[in-house]
Amino acid sequence: MSKGKVCLAYSGGLDTSIILAWLLEQGYEVVAFLANVGQEEDFEAAEKKALAIGATKFVSVDCREEFVKDILFPAVQVNAVYEDVYLLGTSLARPVIAKAQIQVAEQEGCFAVSHGCTGKGNDQIRFELGFYALKPDVKVIAPWRLPEFFERFAGRKDLLDYAAEKGIPVAQTKAKPWSTDENQAHISYEAGILEDPNTTPPKDMWKLITDPTDAPDTPQELSIDFKAGLPVKLEYNGKSVTKPLDIFLEVSALARANGVGRIDIVEDRYINLKSRGCYEQAPLTVLRRAHVDLEGLVLDKEVRQLRDSFVTPNYSRLLYNGAYFTPECEYIRSMIQPSQDSVNGTVRLALYKGNVIVLGRYSETEKLYDATESSMDELTGFQPTDTTGFIAIQAIRVKKYGEAKREKGEKLGL
Repeated sequence: MSKGKVCLAYSGGLDTSIILAWLLEQGYEVVAFLANVGQEEDFEAAEKKALAIGATKFVSVDCREEFVKDILFPAVQVNAVYEDVYLLGTSLARPVIAKAQIQVAEQEGCFAVSHGCTGKGNDQIRFELGFYALKPDVKVIAPWRLPEFFERFAGRKDLLDYAAEKGIPVAQTKAKPWSTDENQAHISYEAGILEDPNTTPPKDMWKLITDPTDAPDTPQELSIDFKAGLPVKLEYNGKSVTKPLDIFLEVSALARANGVGRIDIVEDRYINLKSRGCYEQAPLTVLRRAHVDLEGLVLDKEVRQLRDSFVTPNYSRLLYNGAYFTPECEYIRSMIQPSQDSVNGTVRLALYKGNVIVLGRYSETEKLYDATESSMDELTGFQPTDTTGFIAIQAIRVKKYGEAKREKGEKLGL
């Protein structure tokens, strides 16, 4: 007799295919749920595979538009970044996936949800905090934290052996054991040979982005229009694109073709472990670069400093840590838009062999930048003599600091 119905976040990959078979062994009825967040996936093959393994039903939900409008574009507005280089591709997808999974679980009468996240990673936290916020009474089955599962499957070798034994086809092999997670913003690679941080990733690992050395010899030019900090138009090669999802996907295609967006880092996981990860983050690399550049032209200095010192790092940290559905993240999100009201204009770019090169920027509506006023060749705006008083006021505390140092016989600076 069935123990009840479980909604499993199913990717068709190694871990979730084995977990699907294991849940069935434990006596659960399983609904396989797959969110379409723009990953290059054979959804029909995933459905066929899930049903062949024994799932009662396969449900796919198209989250791509919501992902772009509600998560990815706000991340561009706030210049979201973790530890200086990681543009949060995996983290950003988790809220929309968790929301869709809970909706499917409720529609299908599931008492529990399940996932394939490991017990040492960030994603278990991201998903489960989302589940509990959206449906506080839900039961979560996390096989990688259950002794009866992880003692049987100590690592990926055991999973691969089990898959071979049961005839479950998987893309992963013992020769290429790294795991991947893909969505329309990026793809990640980790585990296996990548756990040695000094091992150079093999060239054939990278899936999405052209090797910069193989990228075209002619730069790809494009322009991106922003309104209130949001990308509203992409123009390139005589083509104009205005729908949010289309803008994101076409920027992605251009960046990938020109070798833009690969990174290889060691990051600090929320659970206090360091982890080596390789990422292909083509579209966010371009959009963030353009957005940051435009802000230099149109955003007030003090607003920018407050946003950069408080809103951006805290939003990025909360997203990375899986705290999207929390009161503190709701509070931080409310601070994003007020900083973006003046971020209107166009940035012209060239993509060339892994580089994003800014060619120029302009705004028809924002007037913070005045070329005449800033010119070194014209005496306009304030008079040069006005700066004497400004420096004198700024120097008051600096002089006192220097005097105190000399009195103590302490070295000042160099």
